[in-house]
Amino acid sequence: MPKDKIERRKIIKYRIRKKVFGTPERPRMSVFRSNRHISVQIIDDTAGKTLVAATSNCKEMEEKGKLKKSEQARWVGKLIADLALKQGIQQVVFDRNGYLYHGRVKMLADGAREGGLKF
Repeated sequence: MPKDKIERRKIIKYRIRKKVFGTPERPRMSVFRSNRHISVQIIDDTAGKTLVAATSNCKEMEEKGKLKKSEQARWVGKLIADLALKQGIQQVVFDRNGYLYHGRVKMLADGAREGGLKF
């Protein structure tokens, strides 16, 4: 049994990554959450390339003004969906990266679904 949250998350992350794999037709959408910001990337694992990325500390976010962290996550989800649809990506595999599907991670997923991504 892991001793702390970081070790627990690492074990869960590797368990998830064994099952989740992104292809060119359906790339992987990976989430990273810090105390202040949230980031998301759409990755093609066969080529090992990041196709699209969005984060809550970008210039567009500064123009929006001060938002709650959960509202920032929903906005980043809509932004990544918009950028992905412009590149022709409509379906993704969601990789929560060891985080619980709750709070900001869930808000980001809901925002991406509202933006038009399917997963």
